Amino acid sequence: MSDNRSSAIETTKAWVDRFVVALNLCPFAKHPLDQGKVRFVEYTGKDLVQLSQTLLDEIEQLDRSEAIETTLLVVPEMLHDFEEYLDYLAGVEMLMDDLGYTGTYQIAGFHPDYVFEGVAPFDPANHTNRSPHPMLHIIREASVAWAIETHPDIDAIPERNVELLREMGVKGIIEQISGKRSESADVWRSAHRYATLEIHLRRIGRQAFSLSSATLN
Repeated sequence: MSDNRSSAIETTKAWVDRFVVALNLCPFAKHPLDQGKVRFVEYTGKDLVQLSQTLLDEIEQLDRSEAIETTLLVVPEMLHDFEEYLDYLAGVEMLMDDLGYTGTYQIAGFHPDYVFEGVAPFDPANHTNRSPHPMLHIIREASVAWAIETHPDIDAIPERNVELLREMGVKGIIEQISGKRSESADVWRSAHRYATLEIHLRRIGRQAFSLSSATLN
């Protein structure tokens, strides 16, 4: 496990700064980040049990220190398959409940291939939860409650984000995240894969439309 020094963490920090904060996708992210209250931790192993133990260790760290507002646990070496990641996340939620952490902390999921239920894989809206590496975001429930109470229209945030990202398109999102492509090649390759898929699906759609028109005529 490492904190603040690895390339995976640096890439994640760049993603948070250039994308999440710069586009104001989470209005509550900038303040704790500027105050140094966001903890970035990397789990470098490939063992699910040890990953879960690391997660619990980080929750205990939050219990001990109010100086830490939230923790991003980055997992670059495993859970690359999104369905496998979702299965693990479901198990984490049960573990949290069994240990009595439900209502005190929640785990938000981020993944390079994140797809919301009912949303097409190539939809730019998915990028609100697409991080450079699989990640577990540990959030204090008290902070969530405060955000709901103080924000004038909390429900408008996801709607605004979807509208913004769809307007930007995949290409615009890539440019926003990468800054200079050489500085975040992992992010670029992940996003480029989806840009290519989007182009491919558009071609299929045009071909299907042409075939349908020819049949009708």
